[in-house]
Amino acid sequence: MLDAIDKELLKAVADLEAIPKGAYNIRKNGELLSREVTANIDIITNEEKHGIDIVIKPGTKDESVHIPVILSKAGLMDVVYNRFIIGEDADVTIIAGCGIHCGSEEPEGHAGVHEFRLEKNSRVRYVEKHFASGPGRGKRTLSPTTRVFMDEGSQAEMELTQMGGVDIAKRLNEAVLGPRASLLITERVMTDGVQEAESRNTIVLEGTDSRCELISRSVIKGDSNQDFYATIEARARCYGHLECDAIVMDNGTNETIPALKSLHPDAELTHEAAIGKIANDQLLKLMTLGMDYDQAVNRIIRGFLQ
Repeated sequence: MLDAIDKELLKAVADLEAIPKGAYNIRKNGELLSREVTANIDIITNEEKHGIDIVIKPGTKDESVHIPVILSKAGLMDVVYNRFIIGEDADVTIIAGCGIHCGSEEPEGHAGVHEFRLEKNSRVRYVEKHFASGPGRGKRTLSPTTRVFMDEGSQAEMELTQMGGVDIAKRLNEAVLGPRASLLITERVMTDGVQEAESRNTIVLEGTDSRCELISRSVIKGDSNQDFYATIEARARCYGHLECDAIVMDNGTNETIPALKSLHPDAELTHEAAIGKIANDQLLKLMTLGMDYDQAVNRIIRGFLQ
């Protein structure tokens, strides 16, 4: 059964009002809460019993699977290792994410490893949201790791979002792309207070005509800190692009280090990086339209993170 807190967390991280239709696996406080499979999507508790294997049959089209994690148990540090096998020519959407509700002085956290293996000409859209709430003062930590292995002609689009309330976050993204594989990662992170967030990314363009684009959007408020490190390594004729933008407010701090490694003469690698504050002319324009200062700031931030 889902209580009010469960429903709040599921709405925040997976846009769910209730148990979804189709394939899903809902994990609560380190245990399986509910699961459903379909003819084309199987979900199996893996041998280590610390996670699940999601197997998408070759040729599957227009199906989705939800795999949210929700935590509300004081002192729990949940750990999972999930594997995704996307069959040849399949095209699916995967909705993940973790919601934490802290109501005590004890810490709560989640460390999840998601390993993707995309077979030839398969395609996946992966949406992952992280969110924390609650009146407790215990530290809320999240340590997500995403590993992606892409066969010839496969495509992956990944939206990774940290919405707020997380005290300590350490993200690791790794990917290896085969011939004509294409990867787009969009990462959005907002911190406030004394929160800390770190993102480390390594993408290897191993196959001929592989392509990747990594886009980072960061908003750093209060006394919080965010660090972003990214490396694209080209081992064949390929294209890679890094784009890292951060808005720093109040006393926030940020370190952004993009790195490009070309190991092939026909590799094309580019990057853009910018760290700055909200422009006064943007604020003035919105305030002349009737918004107060806070409303104008929030409108700019929402637009930046989209």
